Amino acid sequence: MKKIGQWLGYSVLGLAAALTLLAWVGGAINWNQETPYALALSWGEKGSGPGQLNDPTGIAVTNTEVFVSDARNGRIQVFDHEGKFKREFGATGDGIGELGRPMNLTIHDEKLYVPEYMNDRIQVFSLAGEPLEIIGEPGEGPGRFNTPGGVAVADNGDLFVTDFYNQRVQHLRADGSFVKQWGTTGETAKGAGEFTYPTDVALADDGTLYVADGYGNRVQLFDAKGDFLRKWGGPFALGLYGPFKGWLTTATSIAIGPKGNVFVADFYNDRIQKFTAQGDYLTAFGSVPDNPSHTAMAVAIGSDGTVWSVNFADNQVEKWQPLQKY
Repeated sequence: MKKIGQWLGYSVLGLAAALTLLAWVGGAINWNQETPYALALSWGEKGSGPGQLNDPTGIAVTNTEVFVSDARNGRIQVFDHEGKFKREFGATGDGIGELGRPMNLTIHDEKLYVPEYMNDRIQVFSLAGEPLEIIGEPGEGPGRFNTPGGVAVADNGDLFVTDFYNQRVQHLRADGSFVKQWGTTGETAKGAGEFTYPTDVALADDGTLYVADGYGNRVQLFDAKGDFLRKWGGPFALGLYGPFKGWLTTATSIAIGPKGNVFVADFYNDRIQKFTAQGDYLTAFGSVPDNPSHTAMAVAIGSDGTVWSVNFADNQVEKWQPLQKY
């Protein structure tokens, strides 16, 4: 009996040590390096009228306006920075100017890029809401999409698109012609440069490509030449999910702040996490849902560092600012 007790004791100690190491590697044992952000403003409620939302899934900002993907209503709504409704455009359908569940939004060169979940394409609008062009069509071949979720635009107009169900990220020219892809079409995997339902992308000033590998529960980085650099999220970024600091449980959106920090919408953990450009954890913040589902669906960063997000569960837009140190 003594030997059995010793064995159980050693097993418990070994398990505790393993869990401690796992938590350490994944970033759980890591105090906030920066102060969290506080909710400064929120607006919205469920509905289909002006200013109401039904499953918001994307957000982008200018110095004066906030653009929101109102997915189930098949439209983009535009507000000022205080939440006042200004205009809307798009209606569910498949024609030019009509939207089928818009997703993560990107603004580049005074144009709004809108990936469409239902229509397997990207539409480009003026900021006033005028339809300009359509890029892509349904399919698995080069330059085709099966539910694009996010798009980043380089200074030369090249596009980088997360192709959700095709399990890849595509690099296209401005006219939609194919350049290259990362990931194997239709196959999920956990290795470097492989994806499990990627959701969004962002480009840093130096050309580094950041990919929110959605159900891979991690972020992957590629340099300006397209070569893999690093990954983070949970132990060794192997796809394990959890609530710890630095871990992710379905990364649905990614954005880069004016100082190069990286913000990730950690959907099932109801929070936005902030990292350095290299993936070191800095802080986290978010809203507890008042309704079923989860909150932190999409994130965008203003030129002044203000964080904007959409609360999917409660159909709201949220504005976050750092807590002041005293």
